[in-house]
Amino acid sequence: MHTQPLTLPLSMTRRPLLLGVLALGATLPALPAFGQGTPLEGRRFDGVFLQRGKTSGDADTLTFQGGRFRSSACDRYGYGDAAYRATAQGDAIIFEAETESAKYGKLVWRGVVRGDKLDATAMMPREGKSAIENWVVAGAVK
Repeated sequence: MHTQPLTLPLSMTRRPLLLGVLALGATLPALPAFGQGTPLEGRRFDGVFLQRGKTSGDADTLTFQGGRFRSSACDRYGYGDAAYRATAQGDAIIFEAETESAKYGKLVWRGVVRGDKLDATAMMPREGKSAIENWVVAGAVK
């Protein structure tokens, strides 16, 4: 037995779907912004990059410029800059980025800025091993 597919008029098929999508979009919160136009754009923080458990580390400058995030302490390991995401939450700005080195792999950055103080973690995932956790504590450059 051969049957023809059921074809409904446009008003019965696409219009309710379109209205549903529009209604859903009106109720979703805004997505966090990438780079330019964020509360961190143009800011720079000087501090120290250290591996978890260590008491000393490398001097670091974290820069948010042109929609890109960069850690100067990671330059010598081949990590470049990367797009970043930042959102304001109360008195804090939450940011995240993912930088990459051809030799060492990824660093997954997550941090918070309150006033002139920045605290961040840079996790280095490793296949088959525990991730290496690094910390950055920094203050804004005036």
